[in-house]
Formats: sequence, structure tokens, C-alpha cells
Amino acid sequence: MTEHSTTGNSPGSGSAAQTAEAAGPLAGLKIVEFTGLGPGPHAAMVLADLGADVVRIDRPGRAAKSDLTARGRRIVEADLKDPSAVESVLELLDRADVLIEGFRPGVMERLGIGPDVVLERNPGLIYGRITGWGQDGPLADRAGHDMGYIARTGMASLIGSADSAPVVPLNLVGDFGGGSMFLVTGILAALFERSSTGRGQVIDAAIVDGTASLAAMLWALKDTGMWQDARGRNFLDGSQPSYSYYRTSDGQYLAVAPLEPQFFEELRTHLDLPEWTQKARFDPRKFAEVHQLIAEAIAKHPLAHWTEVFDPTDACVAPVWSMEQALEDPQLKARGTYTEVDGVSQPRPAPRFSAHGRLDPRPVSKEDQPIDGIIRGWSVR
Repeated sequence: MTEHSTTGNSPGSGSAAQTAEAAGPLAGLKIVEFTGLGPGPHAAMVLADLGADVVRIDRPGRAAKSDLTARGRRIVEADLKDPSAVESVLELLDRADVLIEGFRPGVMERLGIGPDVVLERNPGLIYGRITGWGQDGPLADRAGHDMGYIARTGMASLIGSADSAPVVPLNLVGDFGGGSMFLVTGILAALFERSSTGRGQVIDAAIVDGTASLAAMLWALKDTGMWQDARGRNFLDGSQPSYSYYRTSDGQYLAVAPLEPQFFEELRTHLDLPEWTQKARFDPRKFAEVHQLIAEAIAKHPLAHWTEVFDPTDACVAPVWSMEQALEDPQLKARGTYTEVDGVSQPRPAPRFSAHGRLDPRPVSKEDQPIDGIIRGWSVR
């Protein structure tokens, strides 16, 4: 087995060096991540961004050195079908605080590194499992992807216009919103509980569960009759004229979202809309007419014009930037929301902490070291 360590402000060979060198509230936290796709790596990236010492276990020859979500890691290549490699990984887990894995239920058990084995050796370990369907239920063993997860939770049915198929919201709603961020939440909650009990536990983070939780507000609105269980008929789904996208004269788009009356009044004034649109925008019978008036006004000028007009206002209007354009957005540049590491543009770690200032992402792993160095550097819990 070999390890690929980071360059620049990389973690040291042990947790003490990691604590001293890495900025962030999670410095000193030791995490072992078993490589996967999507939400697991993203969760590990978030924790690494906040200072945790994350070691990724990858198959030989599969180290993803160009994967942005692998930033801030040391990568160990291990053939988990080799008993000696499994024993080395178990020794590493004896010293770890957190394990992250995203395999189908039963895979880790067959490899000899399931929760029963690992927690018997290290009772304080937080064993984080991220899957689409969860660890039980009739679909637990089935393959799946983001689209299917959000489809079964009822969320896909709400995204898009009334006269078209549901819109695919990339994989932000399921994999990352309902998946990785709930895994991170579970890990941090379990670590807090361990601080008083001394005991670790298994976290079953299912993307379907997290996605359903994200929609709690919509369920509450539906219960009170303020939300229809249908696409393109609600005030936050683009059907209301004061919460929609509009095309500019140069073929780009403007996000228009002045839901409150005082904010719509600013929009109405700058677009020279009739006074009656203030109330009519909430009347479904007038949606099409008000939408057309706004669309015709916005279509008269390019995106740059409207950005200059609305940026100084509270009209809740914003340009729809491309990824490259977002890098030059004045607000995002002022905050340093994006940065560049090794020539690659990327988002900075989030959120921010007053005790640590603005955190910088550590680069993706590149150089090789044996796993023994990490084991020696990580003291047994």
C-alpha cells in the first residue's frame, strides 16, 4: 500500500502535526474515508475543509488525483481483498475518530471491516454510512441515482413547469443536499454525543431520508393549504410572475424574486409596470398577463444593463451567471467565495468561523508515502 500526500500546507504524518498546521475547527479530528462517488467524497471534503485529517482508502491504481472533492486528503491505496491490507486498514481505524463509506449494505461486512468488527476494536468510532435507499427496506440492496431518490420522495414532482416533465436539478437536491450534508450533520452530532458518553455509533444516512427532511417546509405549507401537490402551481416554483426567470435582449437570464410588496414595488417602478400588477401578481388568473408584462420589459435590454440597474436596489433581482461569470461577481469576489488552487478554480470552504478567519482549501493529494507513517502518527484512541 502506498499513500499520496498533499502538497503545500499538507497534513503532517500524524494528528499532532495536523493540529498544528491545519486551520479550522476540526483540526485534530482523524477520519478514514473509503472511496466512492458523489455524496461520500463531498462529505469528506467538507470535513477536510474544516481542518479534519482525512485519509482516503482507494483501490490500487484508482487514486483520483484530479478529483476536486478529494482535496485536503492523504490517499492510501489498498487491495481490500488482501488480508494483510485489511489488517493495516483496521490498525488505522483503531486510531480514527470517524469512518465514512458509501457502499451497498453488506459490502463492508464482507470485506471484514463492518461496524461489528471495527467498533469492537474502537468503541468510540463514529461509523458513517451513506447510501441512496438506506441500510434497510425493500430497495436497500438495489442500485440507484439521485433522480430516483428525489423521485420517490415526491420532490421531483414539484420541480419544473406545469406543462412539462420534471426538471433535473443536477444532483444537488439528493446526493449533496439530502445526502452528504446530512451525513456531515450526523457525524458532528455523534461526535458531540461521544464527548459525554465516550461511545461511538453507526450513522445510517440515506439520501431519501435527507431529501424528505429538506422539504419539511413544503409539507407544512401543504398541510395548511398554501401549497398544491403539483408542479408549476406554487409561489416558489417559478409559476408566480414575481418569482421566475426572464430572458434579456442578449439571450441571457435574470432571476426576478421580489415576493414581498415593498420589493416588488421597486421592480415595478424600474420596469414601469402598471400599478395594478402589485396585487394581480398573486392572482393565478393574472399570472400569464403579469408575466408577459415583466418579460417584455426585461427583453428590451441586455443582462449587463439590468445588473447595473438592480444591484443598488432591494428588488431581489440577480443576473443568472455561468460558472465562469460567477468567478467575477463583485459580491463573491469581495468575500473570496471562489479561489484557485494549482490552477483549478473552486469554491472555498464554508461556512466561516470567527476564530479561524477565511479558510483555504488544501490541494488534491499527489505524492506517495507508506501507510505505516500514518499509523505511527495517529495515536490509538
